[in-house]
Amino acid sequence: MEKLTKVSFSNLDKILFPQIGVSKAQFIEYVIKVAPKMLSILNDRPLVLMRYPEGVDKQGFYAKNAPNGTPDWVQTVTLYSHSAKRDVNYILCNDLDTLIWLAHLAAIELHMPLSRVPQREVPDFAFFDVDPEPPATFDDAVDVALLIKEKLELLGLESYVKTSGKKGLHILVPVVPQYTFRETRNFVHAVGIQLTKVSSKVVSEFKDTKTPDRVFVDYTQNSHGRTMACPYSLRATPNATVSLPIEWSMLKKKIKPSEFNIQTVTGTTANPWETIFDNRQKLEVK
Repeated sequence: MEKLTKVSFSNLDKILFPQIGVSKAQFIEYVIKVAPKMLSILNDRPLVLMRYPEGVDKQGFYAKNAPNGTPDWVQTVTLYSHSAKRDVNYILCNDLDTLIWLAHLAAIELHMPLSRVPQREVPDFAFFDVDPEPPATFDDAVDVALLIKEKLELLGLESYVKTSGKKGLHILVPVVPQYTFRETRNFVHAVGIQLTKVSSKVVSEFKDTKTPDRVFVDYTQNSHGRTMACPYSLRATPNATVSLPIEWSMLKKKIKPSEFNIQTVTGTTANPWETIFDNRQKLEVK
């Protein structure tokens, strides 16, 4: 591995997922295999990391700022963070070496914004976060996701879906770079409101997020500085689930999020989002 990358390795036998015995070396091997699918989406997006240097069974931490000792070949960009109220030196993952280096840092989860630098205020996605609140299940999230897909098709829009890697689903519409976050957020919110009239299972307002047995169509992530788990990112779950882009047809096969994990995903060759940036669309915004 050392001959193929600029990264200097250590503690490769460190177990990051104790329940399934996955080591740092195996995590690095995973990101190398999925890198061709990840990098085009990650390109020029300031990342937020969720690091678990002692493994996912121990306390992890969010990291925005590039750590001390960041190699000079890792691209970074200094931007003002409204949540941190200061300038932050964000990491840009634009090449394989950086992705491997992030894995070596035990950055289990990579979270990305919905826009790129230098056009941080211009999103390239409208994002529906479909989040079931127990006792609502993943199957309920699937039902709502299919309603969203149907509604978007009526509007002449093609959408793309991925598992969140946890309990829900993420739906994205690639958009032409002409909208503000307010406009994409209002569009997603409007679709959610319309769905509440179709299904009693759906809630569309933030105040109802934790209503039991409902599925929240979350529009709030369509905001400057908000992020989502990037496609193919692992999640800090005991069995190393993946936030995986899938074909819409798979949702009708009673899939479970746990099926998509570090041990199963690398065997798939399909890339449902391969042409996502060739399909930028216009929204009906107000």
